[in-house]
Amino acid sequence: MTDLPALDRTPLIERLARFAKDFPDDRAYTFMDYMTDPDGVATDVTWGELDRRARATAAAIRRATSPGRRVALLAPQDLHYVTGFLGAMYARVIGVPLFSPDLPGHGDRLLAVYQDAEPDVVITTSASLPAVRTFLAGDGVREPAEIIVADEVDGALDWIPEPVDPDDVAYLQYTSGSTRTPAGVIITHGNFATNAEQLWRTFEGIPRESSGVNWLPVFHDMGLVTTVALPLVYGNPGVIMDPVAFVMRPVRWLELLSKQKHAFTGGPNFAYEYLTAQVTEEEKAKLDLSGVQVFMNGAEPIRESTLTGFYEAFKDCGLRPEAQVCAYGLAEATVYVSASSRFREPTRAAFDHEALRRGTAEPCAADAPGAIQLIACGTSFGQHTIIVDPDTGVRKADGSVGEIWVYGPNVAAGYWGRPEASKETFEAELAGNVGDLPRRPWLRTGDLGVRHGGELFVTGRIKDLVIVDGRNHYPQDIEFTVSNAHKGVRREYTAAVSVDVGDTEGLVVVAERNRRVPIALLDVDEVAQAVRTAVKQQHDLRVHDFVLIEPGGIPRTSSGKIARSACRKAYLDRTLPYVTVPARED
Repeated sequence: MTDLPALDRTPLIERLARFAKDFPDDRAYTFMDYMTDPDGVATDVTWGELDRRARATAAAIRRATSPGRRVALLAPQDLHYVTGFLGAMYARVIGVPLFSPDLPGHGDRLLAVYQDAEPDVVITTSASLPAVRTFLAGDGVREPAEIIVADEVDGALDWIPEPVDPDDVAYLQYTSGSTRTPAGVIITHGNFATNAEQLWRTFEGIPRESSGVNWLPVFHDMGLVTTVALPLVYGNPGVIMDPVAFVMRPVRWLELLSKQKHAFTGGPNFAYEYLTAQVTEEEKAKLDLSGVQVFMNGAEPIRESTLTGFYEAFKDCGLRPEAQVCAYGLAEATVYVSASSRFREPTRAAFDHEALRRGTAEPCAADAPGAIQLIACGTSFGQHTIIVDPDTGVRKADGSVGEIWVYGPNVAAGYWGRPEASKETFEAELAGNVGDLPRRPWLRTGDLGVRHGGELFVTGRIKDLVIVDGRNHYPQDIEFTVSNAHKGVRREYTAAVSVDVGDTEGLVVVAERNRRVPIALLDVDEVAQAVRTAVKQQHDLRVHDFVLIEPGGIPRTSSGKIARSACRKAYLDRTLPYVTVPARED
């Protein structure tokens, strides 16, 4: 059996205690508050103070509940959130990282997750307490035994740490819900520690010197690991900002990075496209991105236009092309699975589109007819990542498309309260000749990919495949075509799904209208015809139905991905916000 490199499974909460003892006055985290000052107000916390606050929170938690029970964080993204999460780890309870109920657009998800986790304790802040009380007073919401207000915890409360086993459950990471109702992924202390180290080894940072700068939501897997876990591996400082502050003025992210000498950060595709479109030349003149070692992109798929556009927009600010690290991960593997190196540009490869659709990666010239370019997500560290036939369980050869399977200490323990789904997803067994690989248990990711040139290329999700007349089509390819078919379509805000139309499946395309086209001048029939023509020409597919909806109408996950299953359901239920064009006067 191929041995994986030894990784330290020591719970990260034990490292916090060590840092507090060895360098108590070093800065641990900085929170940038843009609510009171648009230029931001920095609040620092040292390792010593962070440890004291976390222990006080642990003492408050354990006065209300016992080890192994759930504690939900319904709080805004600031230092109190970090303290509450670490306090839950000290208390040996199971954290449920969520968000303040007044965060718009996530009410249904919050209710579903809260009811599934059934927490005994809620941690919040005084600012969010009214919204929390309103949420808890809602119909069918289980009242917790205790509400702990993090910024009012008695600092005199002390906690004597108890032994934490790496196999103890640390928290429940609820999935973003791109293909199903959110499920609680059971993350152990060992999972959390090893995945943070795997990511650290991939980044190759400098202990106690490299800085992390993050705005990603900490209730999301990528946000939690990069924001909270990475600094705890080797005592590195972290800078936190609220996601809303980034959305309101995206250059703030780059301004914070410009102040760092050796920095790491990450975000989804849309964040880089947003920066490219929104940051002005005047703002760029004040930026220095030469110290940024990693701009990790965790999108699926990662588009060449995104990488090129971002680099061209900020190369004069010191951005290096190799800093754009392309990565792949999922909550079921804690988060990180594979990533490109920060020392060279991500690998681009062109493949014959028709062959790829049939399941084979056939390299071709980038300008060849029918060529499609994919971006590699590099290699894995400390875990096995292979391509498998999802129907037979047999490992596939390089160059063949199949399901991505993962084996390693970062793979989660299962889904909370879902034994059958856990067995199906986390206990897969390889069939046939496995060579020097373990036969089981493997994580079935549900994602399709291919290994080419020693690197992983992600091609799509099994459940999202559009299958018409027995032919497989990747929805993201159709969506890209639709986005460019007519100026009335909002770019990157389209969804391609298949629906039952009797004896076969039919392609349904849902697209948001482009706000920049005045609605009085919008000809919906013209847009529909342009989309149908483009899809027929590019994919040899007939569009069964085309729906143009209002901006913001396509369901998205907590990480910003298109929620195609939810979009299909909304289409069938006729709950999408259809565009209504006012009648023209003759």
